[in-house]
Amino acid sequence: MSRRSRAAVARSAGGDRTLTTLLGLVLVAASVLALLVGYGVFGANRAARPVIDPIAVAWVSTHVTATRWILIGVGLLLFLIGIWWTLRSLRPEPRPDVSLSELPGERLTVEHAAICDAVRHDAETIDGVSRARVRLVGTAQKPALRIALTLVEGTDVRDVWADLDGRVLARAREAFAVSALPTAVRLELDASSAPTPARVE
Repeated sequence: MSRRSRAAVARSAGGDRTLTTLLGLVLVAASVLALLVGYGVFGANRAARPVIDPIAVAWVSTHVTATRWILIGVGLLLFLIGIWWTLRSLRPEPRPDVSLSELPGERLTVEHAAICDAVRHDAETIDGVSRARVRLVGTAQKPALRIALTLVEGTDVRDVWADLDGRVLARAREAFAVSALPTAVRLELDASSAPTPARVE
């Protein structure tokens, strides 16, 4: 599955994975270095020294105020990084507007709401579809669609898919002037159209 196709299926977590991987590599490197020092790879004298260097302990003892402010600063920095990471992870997924003009000096931009409404209206005209929800994701240069279709009981899914791909998505690809438009389609059954089971007394 290509990166653009994955963007249609779910929100990308590449940034979070990258930050987590870098943090993990730093911690692993620090752990390996501590083990090497402990096993005497860098010399027996260094391995026998305390974990916290006596020189550092002496400096902290003579500079209590400075040490306190340094620790407060480090704590605030870590707190701000945590807040930034949390907000970045929880922020709403962007809904890009799409530029349809390729001529220099011209700018024709279509809002994502208008695109979603147009695709939703086309999808709801398919036989057997009672309701459609459409969301535009990705970027303005590489858009992708997420479509959720609610089907009436007894609808042939193959006919719905053929009409969706052959008419609705073909029209969207033509409007975007692209040969491929990654789309994730979710099918749901309309519970209100399902037959009510008979009650036996």
